[in-house]
Amino acid sequence: MTRVAAIDCGTNTIRLLVADVSADSGRTQEVVRLGRVTRLGRGVDRTGELDPAALEATLEAAREFAVVIAETGAERVRFVATSATRDARNRDAFVAGVRDALGVDPEVVTGEEEARLSFAGAVSVVADAHPGPYLVVDLGGGSTELVLGEAEPEAAISLDVGSVRLHERHLHSDPPTQPEIEAAAVDAREALERAAAVVPLGRTATLIGVAGTITTTTAHAMGLSSYDRTRIDGAVQPTGVVLAAAQDLLAATRHERAAMPYLHPGRVDVIGAGALIWFEVVSRVFSEVQEAGGALLQVVTSEHDILDGIALGLREAVAP
Repeated sequence: MTRVAAIDCGTNTIRLLVADVSADSGRTQEVVRLGRVTRLGRGVDRTGELDPAALEATLEAAREFAVVIAETGAERVRFVATSATRDARNRDAFVAGVRDALGVDPEVVTGEEEARLSFAGAVSVVADAHPGPYLVVDLGGGSTELVLGEAEPEAAISLDVGSVRLHERHLHSDPPTQPEIEAAAVDAREALERAAAVVPLGRTATLIGVAGTITTTTAHAMGLSSYDRTRIDGAVQPTGVVLAAAQDLLAATRHERAAMPYLHPGRVDVIGAGALIWFEVVSRVFSEVQEAGGALLQVVTSEHDILDGIALGLREAVAP
């Protein structure tokens, strides 16, 4: 076994997984999993640059993670940066700051690589219980990845729609007005139209949702008294329940969302936009599967995602 550290830096959160992996293992053995909401992508859709305060908050989290990595004795570190840093003109400052904090260069991966990593992480723990093909949906702050496959990805796409991006573009009222919701839905539907041309959504046998918007929507549907990762991970819910939970979060006021015990404070403002995207994704996949002669009766939620995929990728460097 080799102890590795995987870091995923997205538009809304930066997260760390320290795990043990072996050269022939298809799974990770978790040691530490941490996350911080730093909103690195705040304003990037509008300005094209990383906000200085958000950048400093993200680098402070990276310095915190460096201490944890040293304390746990991780031998290999991989830092993956996604949507916000792909789009930012001033990402060189981010790269230099990460290098100073952790001693490694962040990999600013493509959307397709992000999708591949999310697929690997999610399917590693779900495949034994559910049939393929699997459609893994990673709904982040700046982008949403859809990837279809069985043992390996067969088709994937990254869409420039995410909870932070659509919130900043469209959902300015509290609660959002119907015209605002319709404008955001148009963005999501146009993106899904592009996705359907690349990814054969109708082949989906198991729809797997990962990342904070989806796990929070799952917690809402379950009516949890607090965020319970063990109950959310692997949860299977009827498609109609998932759609209703997403609509409920979108319609809620900021005050109502803030009172939800399973909702992280850093997601209170953007969860409505994320729920809207998830509603549109599930609806589109449901329709595509139905048109192909199948039935999407349920949706699976996984707490294993791109972080696990990054850690599993590090096993390739582990000597057998």
